[in-house]
Amino acid sequence: MILSIIIPTYNEEEYLPVLLESIKKQSFEDYEVIVADANSTDKTREIAESYGCIVVDGGLPAVGRNNGAKVAKGEYLLFLDSDLELTDDYLRNVIYEFRMERLGIAITQMLPLSNKLDDKLLHELANYFMIGVENIKPHGAGCYGIISRKELHDACGGFDEDLNFGEDTDYIERLAKKERFKVLRNAKIGVSTRRLEEEGIETLIRQYGKSTVNDFLGKRTDAEDLNYNFGHSHERITTSRLEKLTKTTDRVNEIKETYDESVQKINATRSRFKIKKNRSKKVVFYCICGEGMGHAIRSGVIINRIKEKYDVYIFSSDRAYEYLNSKFDNVYKIGGFNTVYINNKVNNLQTLSNALKRNPTNMKIGYEKLYKKARELRPDVIVTDFEIYATMVSKLLNIPLISLDNIHMITQAKIHYPENKRIEMLKAKGVIKTYVVKPKIHILTSFFYPPVRSKKNAVIYPPVIREDILKLEPKTGDHVIVYQTSKESVKLVRKLKALKDEKFIVYGFNVNKEDGNLTYKEFNEDVFYDDLASAKAVICNGGFTFISEAISLKKPIYSVPAIGNFEQTLNGYYVERLGYGEYHEIMSANRVKNFLTRLPKYQKQLAKVKKTNNDGIVKELIYRIEKYSR
Repeated sequence: MILSIIIPTYNEEEYLPVLLESIKKQSFEDYEVIVADANSTDKTREIAESYGCIVVDGGLPAVGRNNGAKVAKGEYLLFLDSDLELTDDYLRNVIYEFRMERLGIAITQMLPLSNKLDDKLLHELANYFMIGVENIKPHGAGCYGIISRKELHDACGGFDEDLNFGEDTDYIERLAKKERFKVLRNAKIGVSTRRLEEEGIETLIRQYGKSTVNDFLGKRTDAEDLNYNFGHSHERITTSRLEKLTKTTDRVNEIKETYDESVQKINATRSRFKIKKNRSKKVVFYCICGEGMGHAIRSGVIINRIKEKYDVYIFSSDRAYEYLNSKFDNVYKIGGFNTVYINNKVNNLQTLSNALKRNPTNMKIGYEKLYKKARELRPDVIVTDFEIYATMVSKLLNIPLISLDNIHMITQAKIHYPENKRIEMLKAKGVIKTYVVKPKIHILTSFFYPPVRSKKNAVIYPPVIREDILKLEPKTGDHVIVYQTSKESVKLVRKLKALKDEKFIVYGFNVNKEDGNLTYKEFNEDVFYDDLASAKAVICNGGFTFISEAISLKKPIYSVPAIGNFEQTLNGYYVERLGYGEYHEIMSANRVKNFLTRLPKYQKQLAKVKKTNNDGIVKELIYRIEKYSR
């Protein structure tokens, strides 16, 4: 079960049916409702049972919430006061945003169940305040839709039952120290104004104002300090205190007016520059690194999944452009950079020299095709798979940038790597940071899952795999696939001729020929899929996409990363670390022979790999496009 809704009650026969009826009308259905009742003397329990709720004994709110959580079966706990009313699709919106933002604890915004302008303004200000301090002092203005992971709730001991006031804020603060907290943006909950009507705005401002100040000072507030109790009784506020509160309220109104004026100016500016247009679909620019085929293959899978929802314009270079142009409309060729390899080793000097020679042309093409097209179409968001010009255009035209690739695992995650590769790692980090600068989020795709570094806005998903690969039924044949994309790898591959008893099918050199036990094939997707699905093992460099597809098909891997390419080294290193095969800096016939004798060990480890699909990362990208392009 996904969600357990927990409601503490005491004599709520008037309000509880409204809440339960609004829950019943939700489109989201994977939930249970638990009512923790504090010995009501009216029909509260009977009403709860008539709606199919689980009823347990309650007490003060903290006790009731904890008692409800003890019997909850849901992965998430949603704590509601009994006088609330859920807005349309509230539960679906809450669960979706909570999951997508990887939260441990959250609270929803308030929408008063009143048509009075003063009530709306007061609750809007409370929402502004909660959002404004969410990263400074996690805070909740009452238990108006607190949602937490049950595992986190249990680990933190639930609500503090010794507190008779502010137990909700205390709960949020303690859980927020362990996991991420946020005021959810996409769901508002209907809040009763009965306490406002019963006690008056002066008393509520005094109560919640004092408790909030105490919270920021690290003090806990007792109900007796505020003359507050479960029965809602109160005393009148003094004239002097009322005058102070009036001044404070006037100041808050001034701030609100200033805020509204700023919003109006921003909207006017947006209107002048035509940033928002009346169009049926959002426009997405998808910019893809042209080096190798991995970026293009991965991006092609993603684009194919989002092209009906958005108007997608694709920008890339070299082989990636050719590949994508054969599959999609609106594909534009721009300049790009390529790493130069000599004898399977990165030649930094030649790479730099080529980049300098090509840069003037690249800049011109990048400007003509990407910048001008962005000025013309005003994309709602730019997605980049490690393409360098996307960042420039994003910054120049103030367009939200989303990064989706595997290479930023190096900068965003706490990776392990060979100790003697530290210099290469630092060089790689330096280059990576210049390609994609401060995107809204890094969506990472990887077959290994180290923790994300603290204060990094990044999420990790399983590798993006071509749909045709996902449909394959792997079997074990008698051949080994050799996949090399660098012409400098010819000498490495020829070493395999020494293993006369083994059969090798070689891809990557764009030829069809036989050479002893080596069968070279031009790339053809259908033939390649069949050969890969029936291979007993694979030999490759450290390319992420091919390694990911081999892991998906449970094929043991012999990885020979290009020397000096830290990303390939990292991939090969994790292949060995996870027990999926071996990582070597050279290809030797003897080492390959020994590798092939150890295939059962690697097959056993690969059998533990869970089958995945691309749904999660596509859903994540769509969520981010919608969020950042508003």
